[in-house]
Amino acid sequence: MSYYIIIRGSLGSGKTTISKHLAKQLNTKYIAIDEILDNHNLTEEKEQGYISQKSFVKANEIIAPKILQSLKNEIPVIIDGNFYWKSQIEDLINRLNCNHYIFTLKAPLNICIERDKKRKNSHGKDAAEAVYNKTAEFDYGILIDATKEINECIKEIVSYLSKQK
Repeated sequence: MSYYIIIRGSLGSGKTTISKHLAKQLNTKYIAIDEILDNHNLTEEKEQGYISQKSFVKANEIIAPKILQSLKNEIPVIIDGNFYWKSQIEDLINRLNCNHYIFTLKAPLNICIERDKKRKNSHGKDAAEAVYNKTAEFDYGILIDATKEINECIKEIVSYLSKQK
């Protein structure tokens, strides 16, 4: 039976790095929500100063058939995104209706800001702080201490997955 994994957290929490390493290690398909939003011009509509829930639901609508096809072919999928609207998570769960795991990466704001500064295309302190505050409004799934080394975070996720199978 195949499954999908959502890796969520604030900007600079390590989502993309961990998701890409994990996808390679587990031989899964990798989907970045940010790329879907950008490639389909879904970042313009705002709600409370953030990308709207409607835009994220539209992104889910775009990725769901691809995910279902992968799962049908027994290929697990890792989805990397902030997932700062609970409605986005719940919508995706309803669309896919299959085994899934959700991990929330947790790191202090100062670490997220420092990590973002080191990126080739930094989003900046204000963006990091805004996304951090929105993402921190709720926890969902298994919490992972993202202050640890990347390999330790990956080991923790893999360990959790292996206990569930």
